[in-house]
Amino acid sequence: MRDTQYTILPSSGAKGRNTQYRNGFTIAELLLALAITGLLLAAVAVAFNASITNYRENEDAFKTINSARQALFRITSQLRTAQKDLVDPNAPDNECSFFTAGGDDITYRYNSGDNKLYLIDNSSGSSYVLCNNVTAMTFTKDTAVEDATIYVKSVQISMTVSSGDVQRTVSAAVVIRRNLK
Repeated sequence: MRDTQYTILPSSGAKGRNTQYRNGFTIAELLLALAITGLLLAAVAVAFNASITNYRENEDAFKTINSARQALFRITSQLRTAQKDLVDPNAPDNECSFFTAGGDDITYRYNSGDNKLYLIDNSSGSSYVLCNNVTAMTFTKDTAVEDATIYVKSVQISMTVSSGDVQRTVSAAVVIRRNLK
């Protein structure tokens, strides 16, 4: 009988003598990866939340300032064509009363109690809010005398609006065109 020598080859998963490794991650590695992923997701969530908050604040500020600009545009357009001697020179600084080119008797009045600018139709008594969030507003009237009559030549308007922590002042000046000769 012949002696046959057999060689035992290690299995494909074995890396060395008496040591076996399995493909995969250990629990510690998985926990570490999960912790890092959690931190990254938390950072992204905080950045996203800050972005949304900033967007809302900017949008509110834009709407407030845009509303103030539209109000100033309306006031200046109507004042430019107002009837010459029918702009009230004695109105207080928080309001401007006059007759428009169409003959409407109107008043723009700032109410500091509720921080609103109102447009009042004096003939019907109706009023509506023209602008919200107004924290200060003045109508400065420049007057002149002609034929013993005091009339308003021009009006300077300054309006301060706020939205949250943002406060902006918008201004306009109007020369009443019917006064030009």
